[in-house]
Amino acid sequence: MSRLRWNHNIHYHRIVLEAIPDDAVSALDVGTGDGLLARDLAHKVPDVTAIDLDRDVVDSARAEFSGINFLIGDVMTYDFRRKFDVVGSVATLHHLANLPAALRHLAGLTAPGGVLVVVGLARPTRLSDFAMDAVGVIQHRWLSWRRGLWEHSAPTVWPLPHSYAQVRQAAAAELPGVAWRKLPLFRYALVWYKPER
Repeated sequence: MSRLRWNHNIHYHRIVLEAIPDDAVSALDVGTGDGLLARDLAHKVPDVTAIDLDRDVVDSARAEFSGINFLIGDVMTYDFRRKFDVVGSVATLHHLANLPAALRHLAGLTAPGGVLVVVGLARPTRLSDFAMDAVGVIQHRWLSWRRGLWEHSAPTVWPLPHSYAQVRQAAAAELPGVAWRKLPLFRYALVWYKPER
């Protein structure tokens, strides 16, 4: 994992890495940004592709990390001509306007028997959301003081277009059997294993 840099997204790379099937040989990092998840995936999977719309961050990641197939493009329209054993997305889903279509498309890029893992940001609307975010504020202060907060260079989207409830509902509809978790540090996780058939 990316231990020399820390922020909320890097903190949860482990969720993607822990979900990788034992026999996985290929991975796609969706919205790679500075390439740190792609680098972490490359320690566990031999064939890693990473895609992002932003040319500057992709060029920077390509210069820093070798052995990864970095692509500049829109994951929703790019023709990969293949499927991947692992499709990972950290802090990217809220950049994609049509949430159900995005989840459906990422599921389509996942090979049978593979895994789709999304760590994302969403808008709090329920009391439980605000309570978890309050825990996140405390955790953020402690970890930022202890590890130092590294600011990524990738573009951001604000305000967040989807609520936690909307993400959970869309995931349940598009990814039958998906595991959902609300996380501290203002994140959620979706882990979905695609059936073999």
